[in-house]
Amino acid sequence: MKGLGELERSIMDILWAESGALTAREVGRLIADRDLAPTTVMTVLDRLTRKGFLQRTRDGRAWRYQPAESRDAYIAELMLEALDLTGDRSAALTRFAQAVSGTEAETLRRALTELEEE
Repeated sequence: MKGLGELERSIMDILWAESGALTAREVGRLIADRDLAPTTVMTVLDRLTRKGFLQRTRDGRAWRYQPAESRDAYIAELMLEALDLTGDRSAALTRFAQAVSGTEAETLRRALTELEEE
């Protein structure tokens, strides 16, 4: 999975925050802090769709866009890609485990326990 550019990330943040699919016009209104042409928003949405980050469905003459995966799934994929960059996965995982808070460590323990029970 490729990383996201700054504008792509801003648009994905908007779509991840919404409960339903949005049109390019709606996304453009929600990203109003940046003075973007509507065609720029449409181009980025199309690019994100081709990259597999978004799904789109027809709504009359417009397209509605929604994330293909959750933000959590995207972040987990980034973490796995970062782990692949290390020559020693065990060392990287150990270092990560040492850096998380107690609450986060407990979350990891629960997730690992649930995986073992499956």
